[in-house]
Amino acid sequence: MAPLSLVPNTRNFCILAHIDHGKSTLADRFLELTETIPQEKMRPQYLDAMDLEQERGITIKMHPVRIQYKNYILNLIDTPGHVDFNYEVSRSLAAVEGAILLVDATKGIQAQTIGNLEMAREQNLAIIPVINKIDLPQAKIEGTEREIADLLKTTPTSIIKISAKSGTNVEKILEAIVAKIPPAKSYPSGEEAGLRALVFDSKYDPYQGVLAFVRIFDGEIKTGDKIYLLQAGIKIEVKSVGIFKPELSPVTELSSGEIGFIATGIKISNKVRAGETLTDNPAVKPLPGYREPQPKVFLSIYPEDSNDFGLLKSSLEKLKLTDASLFFKPEMKGSLGRGFQTGFLGLLHAEIISERLKREFGLNVVLSTPSVVYKIITRDNKEILIHTPIDWPTAGQQAGQGQELWVRLQVLAPGNYLGQISELLGNMETRYLKTDYLGLEKVELIYEMPLREIITKNFYDKLKSATQGFASMSYELLDWRPADLVKLDILILGRKEEALSRIVPNKEAYREGKKIVEKLKEALPPQLFPVPLQAAIGGKIIVRETIKARRRDVLAPLYGGDYTRKRKLLEKQKKGKKELKEKGRIRIPPRVFLEIFKT
Repeated sequence: MAPLSLVPNTRNFCILAHIDHGKSTLADRFLELTETIPQEKMRPQYLDAMDLEQERGITIKMHPVRIQYKNYILNLIDTPGHVDFNYEVSRSLAAVEGAILLVDATKGIQAQTIGNLEMAREQNLAIIPVINKIDLPQAKIEGTEREIADLLKTTPTSIIKISAKSGTNVEKILEAIVAKIPPAKSYPSGEEAGLRALVFDSKYDPYQGVLAFVRIFDGEIKTGDKIYLLQAGIKIEVKSVGIFKPELSPVTELSSGEIGFIATGIKISNKVRAGETLTDNPAVKPLPGYREPQPKVFLSIYPEDSNDFGLLKSSLEKLKLTDASLFFKPEMKGSLGRGFQTGFLGLLHAEIISERLKREFGLNVVLSTPSVVYKIITRDNKEILIHTPIDWPTAGQQAGQGQELWVRLQVLAPGNYLGQISELLGNMETRYLKTDYLGLEKVELIYEMPLREIITKNFYDKLKSATQGFASMSYELLDWRPADLVKLDILILGRKEEALSRIVPNKEAYREGKKIVEKLKEALPPQLFPVPLQAAIGGKIIVRETIKARRRDVLAPLYGGDYTRKRKLLEKQKKGKKELKEKGRIRIPPRVFLEIFKT
């Protein structure tokens, strides 16, 4: 292989931080100091372009931007901080040579900070440690210094202390980027020389097709070049190339070491995926891609109006283009019609996607209850993955042993909340591993637990509530372990409503079933006949509630007279109610599904 070469005046880097540690504010100061954005056009969280990002104060999508500092080109990729979006972080790390590790002086090292740092170390990136918010009265600068120094095995003097809000010492970070982050690397492919560019993100443009966000590792590319999508096996002509300023700005060409975009002209959104290698030589070796995203949360999405199914399909395809971790496939349920079984990285990820469907595409959707993936080993030793209850083996498939994913959970919190966290975890199915004390004030708890305990029971929110927002968590998948699982069916008028079915541990089936039928009893409108609501496992009823019939007073028009006439009217009403009960069907309004899915 040909020797590695460098692009001397180019630095590619990203910012790693836990949510709300000031990452977007620091990016704002970079844009101001380097005059990338004119002062009159500057606004807070400039790189967070989506309304949702502005409203929630969080970064959801990575945002690349090219900065000119002195004689250097700095390519920054602003990354999300929430655990649900760590796949966005992993994709940005593959396109850069260095990272700023940003830590809030009032909160110190957080669990997601450590998780992101480990990913950066796997890529052998240069790390610049930075402490933010030093101007706040509650800042614990010395304690945070010790935590970072211990974590990075460095000295406190090597840590830059800043206030991103006021701009204090921010220019020192730019100097450190130039001095400590290696120049952009080029990896020539020897005898098979040619263009190699790694796609780390993409978006759809109605005029130019798919815009591939790329890092050029070898060669150069310009408008009109004929190139290949190596993994997809497609040949295309480049419509245009450009850079991020941060708006899309056309340039003559992109060369080795640069980060920019390529207009592919491809109108089918799923043809370009993150991790794809673009080249002008089909014999070249593909660049290492990213680890494939593993959806952890599964739920069904259905349009409220069944005529919007086509719009929902095209909308999900466009969101998939900008979010490689989104998974979906068609499914159909009797009460809801056609929809999609959808996979997400977490509950916040699911919430964001559903909100984007509403805002960006004008879709009102019905979401099922979140679930995690399970596995069934049938008696003939076949493996069946269960993403939603519709995947549960039929009677003829003979379900055997159930399995579920376990995770290694890491919780970081101030030591005075140890009791509350231990109590919270004590009420869940967990396996304690260890407790470490980080400095004088912070404690780290390591547990193993089923993934469903985190996802379906909203563990993150409960942890924040128990610790007044001071605790943080991170988790990684471990392995499959045995689980006693059952499919909980919900019957209305004796008919199974597949949309309300759930996969639950056997020991929790009665509690879950009772909760659902009680909620149904409140949410469903009464009919002219009694409506039985039942929860069942394999045909065995475990819970029953009944919505009483709505009664009409058939005697109201009568004024006195013979009792025989009244009795005939009552008997006629009774007979009619019996016939209604036998033949009757009720339509479940979408709002009822929404109410049940919230339980």
